[in-house]
Amino acid sequence: MGRPPRERTGMRTFLTIWTGQLVSLVGSGLTGFALGVYLYQRTGQATQLALSMVAASLPNLLLLPFAGALVDRWDRRRVLILSDTGAAVITLAFFALLAAGRLEVWHVYAGNALSSALGAFQRPAYMAVPSLLVPKQHFGRVGGLMQVADAVSTIAAPLLAGFLVAAIQIEGVLLVDLATFLVAVGTLLAVRIPNPERTASTPGRGSLLREAAFGWTYLRQRRGLLGMLILFAIVNFSLGFYSALFTPLVLSRFSTEVLGSLLSVSGVAMLVGSLVMSAWGGTRRKIYTVLGAISLSGLGMAAVGLRANALLIGAGNLFFFAIVPLANAASQAIWLAKVEPGVQGRVFAARMMIGSAITPLAYLLAGPLADRVAEPLMAEEGALAGSLGQLLGVGAGRGYGLIIVLTGLLVAAAPAVTATVRPIRRVELELPDVVLPAG
Repeated sequence: MGRPPRERTGMRTFLTIWTGQLVSLVGSGLTGFALGVYLYQRTGQATQLALSMVAASLPNLLLLPFAGALVDRWDRRRVLILSDTGAAVITLAFFALLAAGRLEVWHVYAGNALSSALGAFQRPAYMAVPSLLVPKQHFGRVGGLMQVADAVSTIAAPLLAGFLVAAIQIEGVLLVDLATFLVAVGTLLAVRIPNPERTASTPGRGSLLREAAFGWTYLRQRRGLLGMLILFAIVNFSLGFYSALFTPLVLSRFSTEVLGSLLSVSGVAMLVGSLVMSAWGGTRRKIYTVLGAISLSGLGMAAVGLRANALLIGAGNLFFFAIVPLANAASQAIWLAKVEPGVQGRVFAARMMIGSAITPLAYLLAGPLADRVAEPLMAEEGALAGSLGQLLGVGAGRGYGLIIVLTGLLVAAAPAVTATVRPIRRVELELPDVVLPAG
């Protein structure tokens, strides 16, 4: 027997939305890659690139509680459409400034900040869609598909961006990005997303301020979920250093073509990991998948910083990106099963805010710490040249490598500590499922 008709319809609707978001992610990746290279080549410093990442994260963090409350109040399909439309307007503004020869560094910061603000609405709305369309038993696979979209954009964007920047310049890349937004909005216009039922008994009803604070209150009452968030906050803090320093690490010794190739090849591993998760769904207790995958991903990070060797950097990145989707998808499956659909906007917003709250601090620290401390220490005549320099090498980029190794080891060790905390280790046993299968 096949799937029930309602289940098939819900899955088709989700796949339609997912396809549009996948195309949009690739377009955004094109612009992000092109602007990242633009910033580094124009300034020659990791600090400027890191500051652009701060601008792309702080507005999101500040708005998330209110955005989550509004997502639970509003039609989620409309939120997605308006968010994608706003992002298209920002891309159009970048295009106009470039065409006029007036794009400045601060324009990139401002555009990133506005995109971040829109993301505060878009991401909770998108993450809350599966529980309204897909049966609970498929949450692990749906989480895998979401990771597939990230993986495909990681593969396609750098390869396409490197080719397109040479062929049609950055202005042309921005036009391609605009076309992908049209695809995303078109798929959303073609489907219907049911809204969760809101009744007088729905938790957290009240003023906007009360509803904005509800996500935090909800999590404080569920120690297992809150503990998972603290683990992800530590991991995301470490990943902030990795994200800010990977491009300077590579460009300090290699060309932009090598950077694009490394990102794209490692993206293949992310796609493989995502496809495995979408077919497998993870271990019966998803928390084991989360903890094991995070620990292994940290080892991959550490390998990236070990030596100024393109093959080793690529291998570490391959391993890292193959494992990360397993942790993310398994985590998403737990959240979808344990949080009521009617409050997922607020709870997922609080989840993203807490999980990423200290990531901007990593961005702020990464550039100055790398440029002013780690790089001089790992220079040929630096204070660490005769010790750590014997292991990691000395010269340009080796300070970046040192920081990446240390943060990778922190990621690898964090799950071992987390596994000793009972509410986290037993989160799936001690919290009841609240989402019933569709159909």
